[in-house]
Amino acid sequence: MTAIAPPLAEGELVTGTRLGQLLSDVWVLTKRSLARIRREPETLSEVTIQPVMFVLMFAYVFGGAIGIGGKGNYHEYLIGGMIGMGLAQTAPGTAVAVVSDMSTGLIDRFRSLPMSRAAVLMARSLADMLTQIIGTSVTAAVGLAIGWRIHGTALQAIEALALALLFGYAFTWAGICLGMVLRSPEAAQQTGFVIFLPLTFISSAFVPTQSMPGWLQPIAEWNPLSSLAAACRGLFGNPNPAASVDAWPAQHAVAAVICWSVGLIVVFAPLAIHLYRSKNR
Repeated sequence: MTAIAPPLAEGELVTGTRLGQLLSDVWVLTKRSLARIRREPETLSEVTIQPVMFVLMFAYVFGGAIGIGGKGNYHEYLIGGMIGMGLAQTAPGTAVAVVSDMSTGLIDRFRSLPMSRAAVLMARSLADMLTQIIGTSVTAAVGLAIGWRIHGTALQAIEALALALLFGYAFTWAGICLGMVLRSPEAAQQTGFVIFLPLTFISSAFVPTQSMPGWLQPIAEWNPLSSLAAACRGLFGNPNPAASVDAWPAQHAVAAVICWSVGLIVVFAPLAIHLYRSKNR
């Protein structure tokens, strides 16, 4: 049986053996989340079925009515934004999973074990990142099937995917915080929809920000999803109308994604752990 670390005191630094025990706890709980996915594969529908539906719908239903300027191919324009949307949309699922664990008493059982309080949430974030990798792979595969191609180098493509996963990991912590403050899976699902759907559509994920009303353009240009979409398109060598936008996030998309991701992790990861400890006192 895997040894589980005793609880960390408030403010205690994790060093040496304690760090090894924390990592062991995280690994055990991550395997528990993955084992649940094997037993209930339908939980992966949001990162397998939904990406296929959205890519095909936007490519073949809306794509003909959306202009991106110049001679760009909308199918190639679409995938960069679709990757960002897929990653952002996993946050409500994270919130639902956290609320479910809290409401079913699973967290109470974890409390009875001599384990790190931070390990539970860290394991959740890592398990969700693995599902995000699946979702990104599905989106890329469907994109290739409809004509999307990478015109940049292999190193640039890897950089784009790494940026996307960093961004998705940061959003996972936002979802964990949301799950900590809500009381039911239904409330988490509805709140996530209200928050993340406008975030997705008021961005350059599906249409260039230049086509939006003037008052809405600055909001869309500073939307982190716009930065991620522009960064991916630039690195993939796909059509990127944001390159002509005179706004700092559009002109420095890669740096903007890194700043947004680090900022989200710095804010939401400690907050999530604090909320978890407060709820379990």
